[in-house]
Amino acid sequence: MNIITWNINGYRSVVGQNPRKVGDKKFTDNLLFEYIYSSKPDIICLQETKSEPEQIKPHLQAPEGYTANYNWSKARKGYSGVVTFSKIPVENAVSEIGVEIFDIEGRIMQTDYEGFSLLNIYFPNGGRGIERVDYKLKFYDAIAVYTNKLREKGRKLIMCGDYNTAHNEIDLARPKENEKTSGFLPEERVKLDELVENGWVDAFRQFNKEPENYTWWDQKTRARDRNIGWRIDYHFFTQDLTDKVKGCKIYPEVMGSDHCPVEIILDI
Repeated sequence: MNIITWNINGYRSVVGQNPRKVGDKKFTDNLLFEYIYSSKPDIICLQETKSEPEQIKPHLQAPEGYTANYNWSKARKGYSGVVTFSKIPVENAVSEIGVEIFDIEGRIMQTDYEGFSLLNIYFPNGGRGIERVDYKLKFYDAIAVYTNKLREKGRKLIMCGDYNTAHNEIDLARPKENEKTSGFLPEERVKLDELVENGWVDAFRQFNKEPENYTWWDQKTRARDRNIGWRIDYHFFTQDLTDKVKGCKIYPEVMGSDHCPVEIILDI
């Protein structure tokens, strides 16, 4: 089984419903479905969709052969949002953790399968000031409480998505320059330390200890051309799935967003 996570930075744009501008040209090709049909994931988790289903043309709401479970922001339109497309039968889907200030922003989609539960999460960005950093930190804490309850019930978990935090210095190109930047603040990074201490495993680092592996690049500075990036998109899994996880790969060559896809491979 393979599961891909990808922050697509606007669903309607990446499927061609809203034309993408590159210079003076406009493009309406469906980059998302082209990628899905070529990579053939069993499950793909998308973040920052900025859309709810009624805003998407019916034939673009899901690729052929996949069921769709959407969550979107009720706070304002065109913001946040996630969707999970699955070829595998979904036993149950949950879009709330029971904390209104977080649930209203549409940041989570949990899908339960035989043998494990998958959490597709778009963690908040703290870049809009101290209040949003505080919101982000509290979101991490709320997710920890929620997932601990699932684990107490015996669920094995995979938690993927855009975490909006680079964990260690190896996970961004310029760590010293960003020590006071949201996304690499000590108080944000410690939340990933706490995940690891609580029995979660960073899938990519299980298989690759090398630097210069990033999943997001600043578009304004054309940082992708120079690979000046951050690794902020992850698959974390609980230790009881360790023998099932067989690999994890980043695909920086895949275009369509300022993020790139990350794939986890499992024997389940």
